[in-house]
Amino acid sequence: MAATADLAALRIDDFTAHLDAAFDVQAAGGVLSLKLAKVDPAGDSGRAGGAFSLIFVAPKGPWLPQGIYPVTHPAIGIMEIFLVPIGPRPDGNGYQAIFT
Repeated sequence: MAATADLAALRIDDFTAHLDAAFDVQAAGGVLSLKLAKVDPAGDSGRAGGAFSLIFVAPKGPWLPQGIYPVTHPAIGIMEIFLVPIGPRPDGNGYQAIFT
């Protein structure tokens, strides 16, 4: 089982190394695989290393409601992150997480 990641310790570089990788989300209906589609800096926030935004894409289908979900990646671990649906994308359903 993957270790729980310290959200405060995560930096943008922890994610840019995994662009286009699969992240598993535990949702009410089971596990959903999300692809990390975009990683962007989001300015200064007081967070060491600065704020950043992640865009994930899920396969087309039912949407996850906005909320906190356990998201797992083999190298990063388990993260409880707040995912917000941001609308359809050509390749599926888009979701955003912002680290500030």
